[in-house]
Amino acid sequence: MQTYIALLRGINVAGQKKIKMDALKSVFEHLNLLNVRTYIQSGNVLFESGETDDAALADQIERGIAEAFGFQVPVVLRTAEQLTDVVRRNPYELDGRPETDSLYVTFLQTIPSEESVASCLALRNEIDEFIIDGREVYVLIHKSYGESKFSNNFMEKKLKTVATTRNWETVNKLLGMSEQ
Repeated sequence: MQTYIALLRGINVAGQKKIKMDALKSVFEHLNLLNVRTYIQSGNVLFESGETDDAALADQIERGIAEAFGFQVPVVLRTAEQLTDVVRRNPYELDGRPETDSLYVTFLQTIPSEESVASCLALRNEIDEFIIDGREVYVLIHKSYGESKFSNNFMEKKLKTVATTRNWETVNKLLGMSEQ
């Protein structure tokens, strides 16, 4: 059995695509996924499965959610081991940074093309920072994520893949839960 973290894109944001976590947990259990746990209202689900095809598993979950709630929700999956690697690969030293700095990780469904990465990197600025590393983008915000040009929508559009973003605290909380 493999421990997975499903990161749902765009639920319970600004009153859109509302899903209660107990109902979401029931959908995962109905799909015969095991040891299902949720974390906060933004669509983070940990579970176990014997399935090894991530794309097939994500598709199964997306279909289950659409059937249960009547709308599409993109799902980005990472295994517990992959999430451990995401934390380990963080390129930013966080100690000693101003309190206004915050780190986010944008999880990409697929590895973006070299052309998309180059296009995105060309738009770097002096306000905020980001580093693209495989299927993750580490975004260091110096003021406010809500004011940053490097939002989830920006990354999704420029990198031409489904993306969902979590703050560093949530990433680490999910990692801790995956280790339990």
